[in-house]
Amino acid sequence: MAARTRRPDRRQEPLTRERIVDAAVELLDTVGEDGLTFRALAERLATGPGAIYWHVAGKSELLSAATEAVVTAAVADEPTGPATSPRDGVRAVALGLFGATERHPWLAPQLAAQLSRSPWGAVAPRIFESIGRQVQALGVPRDSWFTASSALMHYILGAAGQNAANTASADTFGPCVDRARFLDEVSTAWESLDPDEYPFTRAAAGQLRGHDDREQFLAGIDLVLAGISALHPPAS
Repeated sequence: MAARTRRPDRRQEPLTRERIVDAAVELLDTVGEDGLTFRALAERLATGPGAIYWHVAGKSELLSAATEAVVTAAVADEPTGPATSPRDGVRAVALGLFGATERHPWLAPQLAAQLSRSPWGAVAPRIFESIGRQVQALGVPRDSWFTASSALMHYILGAAGQNAANTASADTFGPCVDRARFLDEVSTAWESLDPDEYPFTRAAAGQLRGHDDREQFLAGIDLVLAGISALHPPAS
């Protein structure tokens, strides 16, 4: 009688909450929020849905955990060294979040939803703490910490989210329409607006062509920081 072949283990590694969240992020990146189901997640992890429910109560908790994991990684890298300044710290946090929303198309809407529905959760404090420490290091008076940090947080998340939405919208045009061509068409449309009703937009339309999204984003950060420094000089 032929020897029975031993069936391979379904999982080579123990199932943990961290593995589940990592797999959820991968699914979100590839198939989006609608494609994130416990069945699809179980197939990716080579396990049963019941084992996943042991670690995560439901899809809402899973989305929150995935968002927290990505945000935590995005704000983790802070510049170090003798030349490092609080401004560098703010820019590092900002670019980390900007890059995360570019790499994960689902992140921006999840951030907006979670910050409005559960600001007491882990995501809002994580971002606010990362920005606030730099604001404190800038020497902003204590009674202005909340206002200054909120202004930066709102700009960062708003601009990063809009950039992610623009990228997603551009993808719908297909590979035949590249970014440069798209911006040129928008600029041309702005330049053809009624000169009496839109004089400023027509005049600025040419600057839209060929602009760099990250450079523009950081220029906005610098404007906000300049305003914070002007309105809230360091306490003596």
